[in-house]
Amino acid sequence: MSGEETAAKPLDPFNFHHIVENDDSTIQRRFEFPRTAARPDDNGSAPVIAKDVTFIQEHKTYVRIFLPRQALDKNNTKKLPLIVYYHGGCFIILNADSTPNHDFCYNLASQLFAVVISVDYRLAPEHCLPAGYDDSVETLHWIKSTDEKLLRDHVDYSKCYLMGTSAGGNIAYHVGLHVSKAIDDLEPLKIKGLLLHTPFFGSTQRSGSEQRLINDPVLPPSSDDVMWKLSLPIGSDRDHEYCNPRVVDEFDQIKKLGWLIVVMGCDGDPLSDSQKKLVEMLKRKDIMVETQYKEGDYHAVELLNHTNAKALYGYLSQFLEN
Repeated sequence: MSGEETAAKPLDPFNFHHIVENDDSTIQRRFEFPRTAARPDDNGSAPVIAKDVTFIQEHKTYVRIFLPRQALDKNNTKKLPLIVYYHGGCFIILNADSTPNHDFCYNLASQLFAVVISVDYRLAPEHCLPAGYDDSVETLHWIKSTDEKLLRDHVDYSKCYLMGTSAGGNIAYHVGLHVSKAIDDLEPLKIKGLLLHTPFFGSTQRSGSEQRLINDPVLPPSSDDVMWKLSLPIGSDRDHEYCNPRVVDEFDQIKKLGWLIVVMGCDGDPLSDSQKKLVEMLKRKDIMVETQYKEGDYHAVELLNHTNAKALYGYLSQFLEN
């Protein structure tokens, strides 16, 4: 066996994600990611107020609201755009209060002067897809009708964007497709676009970027295989529409509504070719698409690298100003 073949041997995805399968189709998550408490600070000096609100009691799902403190200034009469954010974690790990997700949303609210609502949805395999999509759609209906003061007093409901990182980018995309078919049900909430940050897509056939980055240290393709197996409806493969968006054509309403879809990534991400194929398809359907692809880097680098994150916030600001 050549050294090149040895180097291409896939990693063990279960060890990689510190998970163990149980006999009852659940998993043990053996690594506890750092968590950050919301700590609402109405009378303090923190630049952003963070507050948790439970919205589906039986599912134990909640949202974390991030409000720039400047919005509380009595001289400020401007209501803020809303970003509904779905976190990553391959659908099976991480939460809204996981420290990288908390910090990213905290800074997103501060840098873009926007209200950010981060959704803590149910995880697979205990709750396979579409459970995470269903929770995320339900969040939008909760937002439109809640009397939560931080939202009612400070959000411009005519400027709502759905955003997600990795698996969250996948969720933002599928939630957008779903609600576009009955958009009047969300009044007064008006969605302006989808902000897909390194979205988690794929197919049964390995893409060129997956082959090139077969042993990627951040998101190896063998890890994707297992995460999709644990997340998709039982019996489905990676050409299911949840994983491979190119197998369906449901864009008429998004085109009619004039939504903008922004796709952000880098060529150091094994998922980059799948993301680019999605962009090509959307453009063929005459959907308004903007892309930002950088050389090098790695999947979702902005969650860990402050410099990259700051550049991303600057890029996104141009869309919220419209």
